[in-house]
Amino acid sequence: MNLIIADTIFDDFPDLVLGVVILHNIDNSQDKAEITSQLRQAEAELPGKFGSTPVIEHPYIATWREAYRKFGAKPKDYPSSVENLTRRVLNGATIGHINNLVSLYNTISLRHILPVGGEDLNKIVSDVLLTKAGDNEPAIFLLGEKEARAPRAGEILYKDDNGAICRRWNWKEADRTKLTQETKNAFLVIEALPPVSRDTVETAIRELADLVKQFCGGTVSTAFLDKDNREIKLL
Repeated sequence: MNLIIADTIFDDFPDLVLGVVILHNIDNSQDKAEITSQLRQAEAELPGKFGSTPVIEHPYIATWREAYRKFGAKPKDYPSSVENLTRRVLNGATIGHINNLVSLYNTISLRHILPVGGEDLNKIVSDVLLTKAGDNEPAIFLLGEKEARAPRAGEILYKDDNGAICRRWNWKEADRTKLTQETKNAFLVIEALPPVSRDTVETAIRELADLVKQFCGGTVSTAFLDKDNREIKLL
């Protein structure tokens, strides 16, 4: 099982970098107060990273709004995962604890103002492809939604042979492959577009890998994808 970025993605986003943490035989079942504490610290530090800058004008947020417009999604209606997360925190919300992996990747997302997500490898069939949706994508259930809907042709998504895994790039994940307390094998992805530097992605992915190894154990490895390296092995 591989993670592959389709060539067409680099036509529009030549400087895209993905940092990936690949996890095998982890224990995600034991909720730990230390993890929630790290998330609360990241929330407390977030306002200082924005100052008086409006959320949509922060360069790390604005780059995703422009990317969404490029593939036909209105960022006002479909905010990127990092815009949604940071906006909630800056508006005074506390991010709920779902499970260890989710809290850890939310912590890194807030620390570095980058989109971070993850999927359960045992629920995925075939390779995972980051690509543009075709005209006849199957309808899927997104997290928290009761009606299955098909992706819009041309939108960027992650998919396997059973359909979309995450719609509108990093907007919302499918229920089918979500991380749970029973997850044993998974991959986590940090996504970056300019002006985010490769060094920033490498720092964030290293921190995420270290946290997962500390709190979930298992075998943890990292990899990077870009225009010169478009495919990595997940399982």
